[in-house]
Amino acid sequence: MTPQQITDTKPGPAADSLTAVHLVTLGCARNEVDSEELAGRLADGGFRLVEQPEDADAVVVNTCGFIEAAKADSINTLLSAADLKETGKARAVVAVGCLAERYGSELAESLTETDAVLGFDSYVDIASKLQGILHGERPAAHTPGDRRKLLPLSPVQRQGSGLILPGHADTIRKRLDSGPYAPLKLASGCDRRCAFCAIPTFRGSYLSRRPSEILDEARWLVSQGVKELFLVSENSSSYGKDLGDIRLLETLLTEMNQIDGLEWIRVSYLQPAEIRPGLIETMVELDKVVPYFDLSFQHASGSVLRRMRRFGDAEQFLGLLEQIRNLSPRAGVRSNFIVGFPGETDQDRQILRDFLTEARLDAVGIFGYSDEEGTEAVRLPDHLTEEEIEEHRADLADLVEQLLSQRAEERLGEQVRVLIEEIDDDGVITGRAEHQGPEVDGSCEVVGGATVREGDIIDAVVTGAFGVDLEVEQVR
Repeated sequence: MTPQQITDTKPGPAADSLTAVHLVTLGCARNEVDSEELAGRLADGGFRLVEQPEDADAVVVNTCGFIEAAKADSINTLLSAADLKETGKARAVVAVGCLAERYGSELAESLTETDAVLGFDSYVDIASKLQGILHGERPAAHTPGDRRKLLPLSPVQRQGSGLILPGHADTIRKRLDSGPYAPLKLASGCDRRCAFCAIPTFRGSYLSRRPSEILDEARWLVSQGVKELFLVSENSSSYGKDLGDIRLLETLLTEMNQIDGLEWIRVSYLQPAEIRPGLIETMVELDKVVPYFDLSFQHASGSVLRRMRRFGDAEQFLGLLEQIRNLSPRAGVRSNFIVGFPGETDQDRQILRDFLTEARLDAVGIFGYSDEEGTEAVRLPDHLTEEEIEEHRADLADLVEQLLSQRAEERLGEQVRVLIEEIDDDGVITGRAEHQGPEVDGSCEVVGGATVREGDIIDAVVTGAFGVDLEVEQVR
């Protein structure tokens, strides 16, 4: 059964008489998928989704709990939503998502302005829970626990556990964005034990979705006008290991490549230590898989990476980039890096600077290290001060800005394919090239009087570069 069949065939009252709910999504693309599941379940349960929080009877905030800045943003958003109970029509504010799952009752006690804090287990019956909240019920706040303990230790024994996870129940999804791209979840959770990361404790161990479920949802998204699917998970290169086939991603991509109407497939969140030559070859050879490699390097110094409980070093990472570019010279590569990890030295930072200079990456995120409770890194010696971390982060960010501008300028004169995402009221045409991921990797402005519509994919040549953003002209 497709999401559209579930959410749209249920008879009910006129739309205007339905209780209005507004969904706020914070954090990553995985949360975007979770919000569309929540939207589908709410619509199926008799709610009307509205775009403006001021028009809503209830505001549901899908929070992020990854790092301190994200937590603060989530809390501020919940407080702003709570203000609507005084100034708007809102009667309830509900916290869901990673912050709610991670802190649960603690969040509820400290943020009394919210009417409920619900964990992932509540997603299946979110509509009935929200109806009860609007009628004065106050469900007990979620009690957090280490979700890694809810699944067997052995990956191949995890399927069929019955554990409720966002995106793993019956496929119910309602699109919240009409654009030509959509994220599609491959899996949830993570089995890696990076010293700085708490995600496995509240997202749980790695659990792949069945290929048939993913393909059915992909076809449904294409039927809704989607041209580009953005495959997301905490670690896409692990897809299939709990299904007994570590090379299942290659098989899935091959089958997805045959979906009529689908133009682009983009794979995100690949772990360098798990990249297989066969996966690189498959991604390069399939015509609908864009030449885009989202590689989670995190650092380039081998000694820092060992303390992070990660693998590799600058030499190995450069070798991986060489493998990719030998097969696809114009491939786009993005990555994230953490600056100021405990014990990081000037020599470590120089190794990272040298690596970034040689790597020629297309998009880079630079983050200053911050302690995350419950992680191994909190207990490590030789912590840098917040001032030192910010100084080093800002210094590296300045270098990255220059390097990304240089990389973009290397593409001048290059022929690219561009997905048209927006044509504004002034006729400005904006899209993304194959090497540019959604929202964070830059964009293309199409100049020269192109005749296009949103969702079109055109051939163009790069005529200008402004930081990571490009100016392109359609090839007639």
